[in-house]
Amino acid sequence: MTANGAVSTAQTAEDNSENIISPPVWSTTKNFRQSRKGKVLANVSECYLREDLGLGFLTESRLTAKRNGIKVRENGKARRIESSEDLIDVLIKSDSKHGECQKKTYLVILDTNVLLHNLDVLEHSSCSIANIVIPQTTLAECRHRSLGAYGRAMDLLRSGTVSGNDENSGNISKNRCVIFFPDKHDVLTHQTSNIQAHSSSINDRNDRVIRRVTEIYTEALHNSNVEVVLLTDDANCRKLALEEQRSKLDPNKIRNDDKNVNGTSNPSYTPKSVKDHVSDLEKEDPQLSISDLVAQFEVGHTQSDMINTKKNIKNIFSSHLPQNDLSIGLKSGKYFQGRLRVERGSYDRGYVTIRRGEERVAVNLIGTMDTNRAVDGDTVVIQIHPVHKWLGTQSSSNYGTETNDTQQSDTTTRFSEKTPYSVNNPGTCIAAETAEPSIKDEENVIDTLQIEGKSTKDQDESMSMQLKRPTGKVVGITRRNFRKNYCGSLHSILKQNLESVAVKSSDGEDNQKQTISTRNDLIDQHMKKRKLESSTTDQIQNIIHQPQSQTNHSNPKLSPRDSIATAHEIEHTDGSMTCIFFAVDTRVPPIFVRTTQRDRLLNKRILVSIDSWPANSPYPLGHYVKTIGEIGNKDVETEVLLHEHDIPCAPFPATVLACLPPHDYKIVLERDSNRLDLRHLPVLSIDPPGCKDIDDALHCVKLPNGNYQVGVHIADVTHYVKAGTAIDIEAANRSTSTYLVNKRLDMLPSLLTTDLCSLKGNVDRFAFSVLWELGPDASIINVDFHKTIIHSIAALTYQQAQALIDEPGEDFPNCEGKASISKKHAQADAVKRLNFFAKKLRMNRINAGALTLASPEVKFVLDSESLNPTDVQTYQLLEANALVEEFMLLANVTVAKKILRHFPTLSILRRHPAPNRSMFDSLISKAQCRGFAIHIEDSKRLADSLDDAILPNDEYFNKLLRILSTRCMSPAQYFCSGEYKPTDWHHYGLAAPVYTHFTSPIRRYADVCVHRLLAAAIQVEPLPTHLSSKSYLHDLAANMNRRHRSAQLAGRASVHLHTLLVFSNAGNSVDDQTIIEDAYVLDVQAEEGTEPSFTVIIPRYGIEGRVKLAHICADDDNLIRDPDRHYISYKKRIQEGISYNKEQEIDNDIKDPLTTTTIQVFDKVKVKISVKELQDSQKELILELISPHFGCSMANSNQKKKKKHKSMTRLKLDPNH
Repeated sequence: MTANGAVSTAQTAEDNSENIISPPVWSTTKNFRQSRKGKVLANVSECYLREDLGLGFLTESRLTAKRNGIKVRENGKARRIESSEDLIDVLIKSDSKHGECQKKTYLVILDTNVLLHNLDVLEHSSCSIANIVIPQTTLAECRHRSLGAYGRAMDLLRSGTVSGNDENSGNISKNRCVIFFPDKHDVLTHQTSNIQAHSSSINDRNDRVIRRVTEIYTEALHNSNVEVVLLTDDANCRKLALEEQRSKLDPNKIRNDDKNVNGTSNPSYTPKSVKDHVSDLEKEDPQLSISDLVAQFEVGHTQSDMINTKKNIKNIFSSHLPQNDLSIGLKSGKYFQGRLRVERGSYDRGYVTIRRGEERVAVNLIGTMDTNRAVDGDTVVIQIHPVHKWLGTQSSSNYGTETNDTQQSDTTTRFSEKTPYSVNNPGTCIAAETAEPSIKDEENVIDTLQIEGKSTKDQDESMSMQLKRPTGKVVGITRRNFRKNYCGSLHSILKQNLESVAVKSSDGEDNQKQTISTRNDLIDQHMKKRKLESSTTDQIQNIIHQPQSQTNHSNPKLSPRDSIATAHEIEHTDGSMTCIFFAVDTRVPPIFVRTTQRDRLLNKRILVSIDSWPANSPYPLGHYVKTIGEIGNKDVETEVLLHEHDIPCAPFPATVLACLPPHDYKIVLERDSNRLDLRHLPVLSIDPPGCKDIDDALHCVKLPNGNYQVGVHIADVTHYVKAGTAIDIEAANRSTSTYLVNKRLDMLPSLLTTDLCSLKGNVDRFAFSVLWELGPDASIINVDFHKTIIHSIAALTYQQAQALIDEPGEDFPNCEGKASISKKHAQADAVKRLNFFAKKLRMNRINAGALTLASPEVKFVLDSESLNPTDVQTYQLLEANALVEEFMLLANVTVAKKILRHFPTLSILRRHPAPNRSMFDSLISKAQCRGFAIHIEDSKRLADSLDDAILPNDEYFNKLLRILSTRCMSPAQYFCSGEYKPTDWHHYGLAAPVYTHFTSPIRRYADVCVHRLLAAAIQVEPLPTHLSSKSYLHDLAANMNRRHRSAQLAGRASVHLHTLLVFSNAGNSVDDQTIIEDAYVLDVQAEEGTEPSFTVIIPRYGIEGRVKLAHICADDDNLIRDPDRHYISYKKRIQEGISYNKEQEIDNDIKDPLTTTTIQVFDKVKVKISVKELQDSQKELILELISPHFGCSMANSNQKKKKKHKSMTRLKLDPNH
């Protein structure tokens, strides 16, 4: 057939929509779209068709033997299924019986919505859905809508069939058959003209193709016992499938009742939803329990609820606009698009960064109605609110407050920016090292706009200009960012009631009967209450419209979680329950989870996936995925923090391990190698105690010309990790090693991390060395770079090196001319020389403007068997620490200059931007309270300001200022040199024009890339191709920044977890008085109307938390606040019980003198540390002020609160009010 003939045939197919024609050589698909100028454009795609594709393909994988006996699973050639017999052959048969019911053999054809939302069911280890067909159309649409789901679908295809070719593979059984069907290239799917016909939408056309694929397999399995199922959650698609099958049946054999579409002469298939199919599978196999994994798309109701509220059901949220309306609004400037970033500690407050001319503006979204079902990371379309709804710039603002005579609607959300509340508020935590990312951390982003306000006669025009923060609301979501799984726990109000009743009841058999009957009574009472509460949607709106801090105001006795559970927990007639899931991540809203195993999941850490968020549901709907373990267990909580911070912790796959050298590998210098042999030099390493991944070593020797050679030797990781290999790809993904208190998660396998690459003592190792020639004044005369082989004479700890530094003798020994010298003396001489030059280099850096900052660091004493923490101590930095740090900094700067000369646009560098003035405003104000001025015009002036801020009677004050200065800065970031101007390469903290990471390739992938760049610069090895791509380097730097930040947060979370364990054990074993420590005030809550409190840091433990003065009312007349000078004071009479009164203060007849207690920023106080048991077996560190004594006694305070509460109660009950 000629090409013209084929085209004419294709055109005929479109004209004759009801006739079946001969298959064309190719098919054409035409789609229409509108350009920016309003023109309608047609996109026509052509696809060649084939007749030899059979019934799809299987991707078989096999196990192959590699080095070290490691078996690697590799994908083999795609196997074509030629005929129906071949298809029946490869399917997994279900022959087992359960009672009188025999399990059927199903072949399931998947729709796109199944791949997008129900992969947990398909991937379940039971392989209950054993035979799967994934059409090409389904896979392509899945890829377009979700790359994450597409990757999992591809893994499902690869895992479909396993075969072995050695004697050990006989144990591997085939338990799942996954077939790929290339419908876009198959003639059979285009034989029917309906496929070629134009449809109302692309989705309808794809659905029609998938139904046609199902028909093909139905015809192929017509005479078998295999039931073909079209699995789709699209009700319209299922309806059309039934109608199409009815239309193909013989009219004489169609019964009037139409109860069954199955005919005796025509093959048919069954369209099912995932929920219905899983229900059928569980009926056939009672031991199967996978219904909890099914995605949820509808709000669950009891049967009576649905009857009573069917007429009153209405949306809680406004509906999202159609895509066409969003597109028109975006083009006209009515709407704006951006990514939603939710604030930590709350799920209903965030911001979206939009373009406003050349500027980028952050628009605030306040409250659930404005976020409108969007979650963190969603790409949303927003509409800006009118100016009168914008926020002021005060520290505590009321959203929507215009003027005193302007009232907002009941849906207005009020909040305090400085004191965010969350049902998952962690309370006391480990002190942060750098500033948390915020709007101001983003470059060129402003969060305030100057607008013209109402001016009066006495005001100047300039005075009428006001700074306002714009607000808006979500009108549409263009791309969802539901994470794969969220970690947290279920919360049940019924379970708590049962536990409280069980405690009050007596022991014995009567206790069990009473508990059972009480349980039924509680459920009945709860269901009656639930029906009353859910009779109308308005009451639900009253709950959801409130900010999180006001959720429990309707019932002061209930916690926020209890309030939500009371309002929404439902027990269904089928035995399942809709429970409330609270995620560990406070940015995630509560999730409705329908489960049949509530009692088993309570008090457990579980994983839940979000499926949807309908407009008539106050919270998103999700399904249970996996149980991690008991809440509070150390190992379980460690797994939770790794999951929450997205730390890769899975074992290295076999493909990665196969890249390693054999275990008997010996390091030998080859004759034709370009390596420089430095094994004669006295190289040594200095690291923390117990360090196994030693990636740097040093040496210092005198040269014949009187100068000195100083060398930094870094493990040559790239000798073993070749670019583009499986181990390199895995290392790039992990990007960094993660250090927890009780474990280390390595970037590379342990054979490299702790053995071949670790520069251990008294063994040969390959290294990448930087060799300087230094003058006696530490001036750099020359520098060389070499691939080397070294032999370390010692692997010292910081304490051992410090002991050598402190030994009496010359600070700069001269050992030349001595024929013999002991090993210990050689180590001491090398360390002292290195320390001499380190001091010189450090002084040069400081004179150039480098900052000397600080961060609170602690170390734990772990039990040798259980690894449980027994004590926590302050980590002391020694002079030896500074020695190593100085040479590592010098090496990084030197290498950065070298690679930049050779690769000015492809270098991986590290930049530290100068901080914004606004980030230092609070610290500058606090330092002024103690008489010190902080200047931040440049790093040199900041360093000088910090050096001058010294209190003679308080040594910790200067360190405290340096800790706070570190938090005022954004963290440093990796970047590609071609993406920024040279003026933006500067590292503010180090006062270095260029900087990179070169010295830790065992635990940082950035260093691996720099090693490759340096090797190419000295022409030892060619530069890998992928490092020549700016787009690749951009994505690589972004991943490294993300992983680095996550590793830091995970480390802090691990410290916090083990700190909780230490104080939990201490509170149970010793007197509480032993847990009283000195603390320093970091911040004082001095704003009017806020709860009196202040934030402290405890130097010994590195703990930071808020000390609440709960016994003092916010409106106490004796409480004095001064936010400008950062202090609060309390006046009282020495005679307890007589309160302060301004009139009495000036009365000379009053004999009782007044005493004033003041707490100001940087004050030293004493606090008591304790552990409080929270709901769901969780714990929280509580800090309580011990001295100075602040305020009246607790008894007097309670009496005041009771009197105030009684008066308020009388006001409410008095009808005259």
